[in-house]
Amino acid sequence: METALTHAATPDELARIQAKLGGRAVTLIGLMGAGKSTVGRKLARLLDLPFRDTDEEIETAAQMTIADLFEAYGEPEFRQLEARVVARLVGEGAQVLATGGGAFMTESTRRKLRERAVTVWLKADLDVLMERVARRSHRPLLKARDPRAVMQDLIEKRYPIYGEANITVTSRAVKREVIAQEIITALDQFLGKETTA
Repeated sequence: METALTHAATPDELARIQAKLGGRAVTLIGLMGAGKSTVGRKLARLLDLPFRDTDEEIETAAQMTIADLFEAYGEPEFRQLEARVVARLVGEGAQVLATGGGAFMTESTRRKLRERAVTVWLKADLDVLMERVARRSHRPLLKARDPRAVMQDLIEKRYPIYGEANITVTSRAVKREVIAQEIITALDQFLGKETTA
């Protein structure tokens, strides 16, 4: 059973992770439906760090929904705004940051995240993503005749770039606590290797 493979993070483990982060953000990347926001909130609670969602920050700054921004200004303008918001947030210290699915595709954003964050790719297969996004209708990139084909195309284009993340954790049909604990374990291992390198 999945939960048997994970363990609750100890206070020492959490303190060690916070210390080794050195003020960097733990930034979740991945496609829509991967669980960045739901897992991110849980992860932030477990790590005792603030949680921020770049989509929510963008909507607050623009006083428009993501869908309205796409419609009014188009994707290129939206990506520029997104890059500015991510750059601002990663400069604000240790936190858990959930990014929009396209954020990591912008080279300047990847560069900024390499400098100021530890990136975690929540990798999910097509069926998991489609099952999750089918519950919500606000995804501008999926307003197409064949949303599954659009999602498959996004997987093919984005997964090679997402693969540049520091850590990859598989997002699947288990409780978000399981995924959050797996991220904590992977973070501890990654940060431990980083300090001995």
